Amino acid sequence: MPVKAPSSMHRVSRRALIGVAAAALGAVALKLSPLAAAEEARAIPAPVMDEPAAPGETQKVAVLAGGCFWGVQGVFQHVEGVSSAVSGYAGGERATAEYEKVGTGRTGHAEAVRIVYDPRKVSYAKLLQIYFSVVHDPTQLNRQGPDTGTQYRSAIFPADAEQARIAKAYIAQLNQARAFDAAIVTKIEPERTFYPAEAYHQDFLTRHPSHPYIVIHDLPKVESLKRFFPEIYRAKPVLVSQMAN
Repeated sequence: MPVKAPSSMHRVSRRALIGVAAAALGAVALKLSPLAAAEEARAIPAPVMDEPAAPGETQKVAVLAGGCFWGVQGVFQHVEGVSSAVSGYAGGERATAEYEKVGTGRTGHAEAVRIVYDPRKVSYAKLLQIYFSVVHDPTQLNRQGPDTGTQYRSAIFPADAEQARIAKAYIAQLNQARAFDAAIVTKIEPERTFYPAEAYHQDFLTRHPSHPYIVIHDLPKVESLKRFFPEIYRAKPVLVSQMAN
């Protein structure tokens, strides 16, 4: 079944990439692509501050936005301790939590991913380390790679004051350490509701591994997760489609 065509800049970027599909499927294309190079992962210091797991606590939630949610979801689906990673929208109202509306950049929403994780296996701070080092470039304002607009902003939607405190502390730590070539522009946006995205966006990386956009921008992120975090990388992703069955 054909994938529904995305809208706005997201759609334009994918259309532009279709023309180079053959080259994109090779490693040479990845090396030659300036956008892929700009999104290259890097090793960064581990967070000094973290949230200890409460006795008997087996499930917590993190909501993160870092550009196109296809790649963000795809990376976290490969993290040990994550039981669910769902693509969706956060930052705006329920009535505008639809891809065509979010694509206008006027809804307040960001493409985001809701991550359910076991704090005994992976901590919130470790998820943030993956988010900043592998998932996206936190110094890009209102864009990631070829996608431009506030809907592609770098944003953390903390579930509580403790998550907000950890996120703020880690951003300050990374800025002080000059972990990046520019200041981090990631926004911390508390008290925002997450709304799941349409079904055709879920598990997109796994279902369409040869899609040019996925090949150039997202599969390298999964490989970087494996390279930088081998202790919590898992080869078999946890999929939304499996959860529904």
